[in-house]
Order: sequence, then structure tokens, then C-alpha cells
Amino acid sequence: MPKAKIAIRNIKQELEEDIETLRDPELGYIRAGLPRFAALFARDSCIVSWQLIDYDAMIARRTIELLAELQGKEIDNASEEEPGKIVHEWHQNPSEYKFLPWPLPYYGSVDSTPLFIYLCGLYYEKSVDTEWLLQYWPHIVSALDWCEKYGDFDGDTLLEYGRKNPVGLRHQGWKDSRMDHLGLTPPIELVEAQGYYYAALRGAAELALMLKNESLEKKLRARAEKLKEAVIREFWLPEEKFFTTALSGSKFPDNRISSNPGHLLFSGILDGEDDKIKAVVNRLFQNDMWTPYGIRTHAESNPDFNPMSYHLGSIWPHDNWIIAQGLKKCGHEREYGKIKYALLDAYQVLGEIPELYTVIKGKIEKIYVACSPQAWASGALLNFLLE
Repeated sequence: MPKAKIAIRNIKQELEEDIETLRDPELGYIRAGLPRFAALFARDSCIVSWQLIDYDAMIARRTIELLAELQGKEIDNASEEEPGKIVHEWHQNPSEYKFLPWPLPYYGSVDSTPLFIYLCGLYYEKSVDTEWLLQYWPHIVSALDWCEKYGDFDGDTLLEYGRKNPVGLRHQGWKDSRMDHLGLTPPIELVEAQGYYYAALRGAAELALMLKNESLEKKLRARAEKLKEAVIREFWLPEEKFFTTALSGSKFPDNRISSNPGHLLFSGILDGEDDKIKAVVNRLFQNDMWTPYGIRTHAESNPDFNPMSYHLGSIWPHDNWIIAQGLKKCGHEREYGKIKYALLDAYQVLGEIPELYTVIKGKIEKIYVACSPQAWASGALLNFLLE
């Protein structure tokens, strides 16, 4: 066997070992990472379930079952729980996490709920298990209701957040933090969350059609189209030929360049907007974003760029993987391949695929706070190698 094939086989085996290390032996979901995040984080668990849906669909099933069990039932500002909302963070032994400034389970996430809906659609598409769908359909409807009633509290169709707990997460998308590292004033509407929501609405509409609920199907499709119009109108920056990362407070556009808009590509929200798809792809691969080891979270040309920053200049494998799914969907196979092989090169240089890393003057470096293994990093590269 050629050395290259042996090397790929060995890497695949090591990534599979990462996933098994992180798989909860009792409940079957994938814990976010080690050593700092050995618990359920819904956003992470949904995304790694998506990455591995063709590898082991039971990961998605177990994740959905647990998230449905923890789904919000009442309003509680301390935990930020709301009816239908999907949890952000949960630990099986909460007494071990008394240092956290919020009670567990904690619901401070704007995107775990649409990602849950989207994952349910992926799992049904894979399993074609109508009995399962009937069992979990009420949870899907409840999540959709949260998106409309609580996730869109200003009624403009866009999902937004503003923390209810004053010591909770200030930022509640994937670049989450208690600190204001993003420099955004709530309420905040993140661009990638709109893409997830659009994909969730379209996926749920298909499920409603399967269940012969035509009125709900039409409602969901109409809301998806209204959402698409709002995103194109509100987030597109004509002078930058790119989408703003977020709208916040007064909805003044943020013209810093980040990887977040790349997440729109997979969702379908840009279908029919070929000029904008091309512009997004071109911008992501300019020199201030693209490196030999992947796309940065934040452009080098931004005034607050820091290559060692957790979210403002480092490179995250899962972020690149989501962008790559959109590139493939939109027919940009060359750019898709560039990301795939950039992550593979990162693994071969670092000897692992950690949560995040940095590139300085063309050279890859580890970032000491990065978890390894991290579920959605290992899941990203494993997905690429399983093709």
C-alpha cells in the first residue's frame, strides 16, 4: 500500500479514536472536548452529529433524544430557559460545576435551537423512520415556536439575542463569551444564525409535508422566504461586497470581515443570488483571510485582528468545515478541496487537529488554550476523509 494511503488510514483511525474518547458511554452523544468541555454543549453536539451523520447516525439520534428531554419548558431568566428552547450547556453531575456563574442546565445560545431542528431533518432523511418523526415532531414544533416567539422578539423574522442573566454569556453564537470581544451591543442578530434558521425552516417544511400538514408547510416556507429577504436587505454591504457579521443595537452594520458569512453558503439562503455567492467565496479566499492551513475567523486587515485570539484571528477546523459544505453545495469544488487539504496539512504538521490553531507569517502554531480532542474539529477532518 502506498505511504500516502497508509498515512490517511492512520489519521482516520486516530480521529475515530478521538470520537470514541468523547462519546458519552451511557447516553451516546459526543461531548464537546477535553480537557475543558467534557459535557453536552448543544451547538457542538449538533454540529458533530451533522458531520458524522453518514458515519454513525446513532450519534445524531442520541443527541436529539437528550436535547429533546432537556428542551425548555418555562421562563427562567437565571438559566435563560424559555419554552421550546434548546439547551446550551448541560453536565450530568452539575454539583461538580459550582464555579459556573449560571445554573445548569443553561440555555444561553441563539443557534442551538435552529441547529436542533436542522439535525432532526438530517436524521429523518438518513433513517426515513416515520415512527421516530411522529415521536419527536412535537419537540420540533416547539423549537420552531421558540424561534418565532422568543428568538425573534422584535418581530423582524431575524433571530436575535440579548442575555437575560446579567452574568450569563454576553455573546451567544458560536463565538460565545462572557466578555465583549466582538464589540457588539445587544440585541444582536448574527449572520450565521440566520442561515441556520433558514435551513431549519426549509427542513421542517419538508417534514411537515411528509406528515401531510400542508398549512404548516406553507407557513414555514413563507417565513423562510421572508427571512431570506431580510438577510439580503439588512446584512449585505454593497461597498464591501460581503455580508456584515452582525446587526446590533441600532442595527448599524459592522464592516469588519469575518468567517461568519461563509456559513450562509450551505443553508440555501443565498440560492439564486449567484453574484453574492461568488463575492462571498472570493472574499474568504483573499490573503487577509486565507492561509495554507485554512480560513481565519477574522481578517488580518481588521483593526482588532489578533492571530492568537480565540475568535479574532485564529483558525477553527469546524468553521472551515461548515464553509466547505457550502462551497461544495454551490459548486465551488476547487475551493472546497483547498479547505479539505489545508486541514489535512494542519493535522500532519501538528500531529493532531485541535479546537483551534493559528498561522503567523505562513507558519502554523498551536494555541495553548485549545482543547484536543475537540469533537467538531475531529468530526470535520473525519468527515473529509470518509468521502
